[in-house]
Amino acid sequence: MRGPLCWPLPILLLLLQAWETQLQSAAGPRCRAGPLDLVFVIDSSRSVRPFEFETVRKFLVGLLRSLDVGFNATRVGVIQYSSQVQSVFSLGSFSRREDMEHSIRALVPLAQGTMTGLAIQYAMNVAFSEAEGARPLEERVPRVAVIVTDGRPQDRVAEVAAQARARGIEIYAVGVQRADVGSLRAMASPPLDKHVFLVESFDLIQEFGLQFQGRLCGEDLCAEWGHGCQHQCVNAPGTFYCACNSGYKLAADNKSCFAIDLCAEGTHGCEHHCVNSPGSYYCRCRAGFVLQPDQRSCRVIDHCSFGNHSCQHECVSTLGGPRCRCREGHDLLPDGRSCQIRDLCNGVDHGCEFQCVSEGLSYHCLCPEGRRLQADGKSCDRCREGHVDLVLLVDGSKSVRPQNFELVKRFVNQIVDFLDVSPEGTRIGLVQFSSRVRTEFPLGRYGTAAEVKQAVLAVEYMERGTMTGLALRHMVEHSFSEAQGARPRALNVPRVGLVFTDGRSQDDISMWAARAKEEGIVMYAVGVGKAVEEELREIASEPAELHVSYSPDFDTMTHLLENLRGSICPEEGIGAGTELRSPCECASLVEFQGRTLGALESLTQSLAQLTARLEDLENQLANQK
Repeated sequence: MRGPLCWPLPILLLLLQAWETQLQSAAGPRCRAGPLDLVFVIDSSRSVRPFEFETVRKFLVGLLRSLDVGFNATRVGVIQYSSQVQSVFSLGSFSRREDMEHSIRALVPLAQGTMTGLAIQYAMNVAFSEAEGARPLEERVPRVAVIVTDGRPQDRVAEVAAQARARGIEIYAVGVQRADVGSLRAMASPPLDKHVFLVESFDLIQEFGLQFQGRLCGEDLCAEWGHGCQHQCVNAPGTFYCACNSGYKLAADNKSCFAIDLCAEGTHGCEHHCVNSPGSYYCRCRAGFVLQPDQRSCRVIDHCSFGNHSCQHECVSTLGGPRCRCREGHDLLPDGRSCQIRDLCNGVDHGCEFQCVSEGLSYHCLCPEGRRLQADGKSCDRCREGHVDLVLLVDGSKSVRPQNFELVKRFVNQIVDFLDVSPEGTRIGLVQFSSRVRTEFPLGRYGTAAEVKQAVLAVEYMERGTMTGLALRHMVEHSFSEAQGARPRALNVPRVGLVFTDGRSQDDISMWAARAKEEGIVMYAVGVGKAVEEELREIASEPAELHVSYSPDFDTMTHLLENLRGSICPEEGIGAGTELRSPCECASLVEFQGRTLGALESLTQSLAQLTARLEDLENQLANQK
C-alpha cells in the first residue's frame, strides 16, 4: 500500500465531492453486475469525528450510484454500529437508489464504543437473512459485506469473521485513518491485498471504489485470484464459486470436493450391501450369500448340496456354513455330526422329587426304598416311619446378608415339607446364631408343618458375628432337653442336629462338636459360599460323605434337598450308628405292654378273688353235709 497522505479537511471534502460527481458522470452505463446482496457495515463510534463520518456518508452515496440497484439486480442494506448495532435499511427495504441515498444522508452517528465483532455477528445472522431480504442460498446470489471502520475493535473479530466467511459472505475491510491494520486483515476475505483497504487519502478511496466497481462488473476472478477450488472455478457477476467434476460434491468449505455417496441416496437397489467407487457403486452380499445375475439381489449358499457335510441325521445350511441336526429325541454329540438318544432327565424339567429314569423318548420317576410314588407320578410320600427330634442351627451372621437369609428360611421350609411333623412323629426346633444364640422355637412348640413353616418365615435376621461353637453348646445343653420338647432317651427317638453356615466360625467348635456326637446326636453340616470344609467335617457325623453338604451360593443350594431328604428320613439311613426301632418297639410297645400287664394283674386279682369264693362255697357245702 502507499504511504499515508494527510489531507486538510476542506480539501478532502472537495476531492470527495469531485469523486462523487466523477462516479455519476463516468463514461458508459452503470455496472450491471447481475444479482448481488450487498451490506455496508459502517463504524459510527465516538472516535469518528463528524467531518469523517460525512466523508464516509458521501463515499457510500458515490459508490451506490455506480451500482445497478433493484430487487432482481443488486440489493443494498446498510447497518451502523458503535457499542450497539442499528439497521439503517435492510436488503429488502428499498428498490430505488433515491430512497437509499435519502436514508444514508439522514444517518445520525451513534457516538459510543467500537464493537466491530458484534456488528459482523449481526450482519451474518440478521442482515443476510431471508427475512431481511437476502435471497436463498440455493439461488447462489453472492453475499458481500463492506466494513468501514476508523479504529481498533473493542471486541474479538477474528472468530466471528471466520464464521461469516464460512457461510459464504465475502468481506471487504476498509479502514479510515486510525484503523488497525491487523484487525482489518483478521476480518477480510482472502486474498487480503484485494479485500483490505486503508483509506488515508482520496486516491485510496477512489482506488477502492474503482476496484470494487471493477470486481462487480465481471472481471475474470477465477483467472486473477487464487480461488483455491479443488476441481473447477466458475465466474459469476462480481464473484466466483467452486464446482466439482461429475461424481463429486462440493464440501462444506465450498472449495474441496468429495465423491458422491451414491449408496446413501437410496436408489442403488442392492439387497444387502452397497459399496461406493469413484462416481459409481457395486452391490455385495453378506457372508453365506452369493450375488445373483442381476448384480443386486442375493441368495443363500446351499452348503448341504455340496455333499461333504457328514451329518448322521440331517444337514441344515446356515449363513456360516453347513450345520448338522438330529431327529426328535436325539442330541448332537460334541463332534457336531453324530447323534445319540436324548436323556430327557437331563434335558427337561422332569419334576421328579427323588430320581428320574430316562426311557428313550420318555422318562419315569422313582422314590427311595421304603417310600411310595404318589398319584402325580413325580412326588414321594412323606417320611412317616419312626420318630425324629430335629433341631436346626441357622447362621444369622452379617456375612449371610438379608436377602440370602430369606433364601435360607425358604430352604428350611422345604426340608419341613418332606417331614411328617406331629407330636408323635417328627418334632422340629429352630435356633439362630451370630455373636449370640437365640432359640426361635423349641422342639415341643409346634405340632404341624404349617405352624412350623409360619414360625420360620417370622424369624428376624440377627446380623452379627459367627459363633458356631456357642451355638453347638446351646444345642447340646438346652435344645434337646425334655423341658424344650425332646422326648425321653428311654424312647430311643433319634436326635438330629443340622447346622447351616456360610463362613468360618469365630470361636472354637471342636469341643462341642465332639460333645454333640457323644450325646448321641446325629449331626449334619450344610455349608454355603465361604463355608470352611474342615469345620463342616468336624461338625458332621461319620461318614462325612453322608453328613456334609455344600453349595457355592445361596441361589443354587436347593439341590442339597434331595440328599437331605434321603438322609433325614429314618428308614433311609439317618440313624447310621444309632439303633432305630419301629413304633411297635418304642412308645407303642411300652404302652401296649403297660396296658397288657395292667390287664393281667387285674385278671390275676379277679381270679384270686374267685378262687377264694369257690373255697368258701366248698367249705359251706362240706359243713352242710
